[in-house]
Amino acid sequence: MVISSLRRILPIIALTAVACGGGSSGSGGDIRIDGSSTVFVLSEAVAEEFTKSGNPARVTVGQSGTGGGFQKFCRGETDINDASRTIRPPEIEACRANGIEYQEIPVAYDGIAIVVHPQATWIDSITVAELKTLWATEAQRTILRWSQVRPGWPDREIHLYGAGVDSGTYDYFTEAITGKEGASRGDFTASEDDNVLVQGVAGDELALGFLPFAYYNENRERLKLVPVDNGEGGGPVAPSFETIRDNSYSPLSRPLFIYVSEKSRARPEVQQFIDFYVATVGSLAQEVGYVELDKDRQ
Repeated sequence: MVISSLRRILPIIALTAVACGGGSSGSGGDIRIDGSSTVFVLSEAVAEEFTKSGNPARVTVGQSGTGGGFQKFCRGETDINDASRTIRPPEIEACRANGIEYQEIPVAYDGIAIVVHPQATWIDSITVAELKTLWATEAQRTILRWSQVRPGWPDREIHLYGAGVDSGTYDYFTEAITGKEGASRGDFTASEDDNVLVQGVAGDELALGFLPFAYYNENRERLKLVPVDNGEGGGPVAPSFETIRDNSYSPLSRPLFIYVSEKSRARPEVQQFIDFYVATVGSLAQEVGYVELDKDRQ
């Protein structure tokens, strides 16, 4: 699903309430956030500014991946879940079973960047079809050398790096590239911590990885960005603030979200934090490498 279609169905403050009671998480002045390592960067920036504004609430931000975060959120262990994809039906059911009502709030747009080592001079672009050749489930035992992906690429081992299976980035990437969420080869270096992926690709001349554009932007001197050709006639397109916003970097552009527990929201400090988040996320988004939502979506 691409940003353009999601824009048509998601308002900026999209209420997605689940029936039943409340659930419990932080107490007193604590605000507990977990979830996506992609949205972590944004929520951490908002939390820092919130503290600087003089609010005494203590905000903690974890990054156990979108899926891992939803597990905690639907058990009532956190107030807010950062998510780089929308909540899944099994997670909706888990929240319902535990009486967790929530609100879904889109906060920014992001692109998934394809990156290689700076000395990988043999690759200047890649097609969606070639990415599927690399990452499809059946590639695990059959596509092992770069020359198998494109004639002229080196006859050397393929080393792949990508988000772990609890990451919304992994879910989105696999659906966009292989055609099925969660379906990919398993012989790649996986991590929910995007900094691990940056370090891996930056230290391996035979590596290719996928990670949030913001992490590439923070490490552009250590990584080489690979433009992607989606096969629709426009040629290779590199992710940028402009191409992510106008969705010309397709199919690897996506919206980012936070999910807020309604019971937590009844606490004044959580409501104050959410109000602050919505008011400041636009100005902070580009500072940390994400794309501000359209003005009519704020």
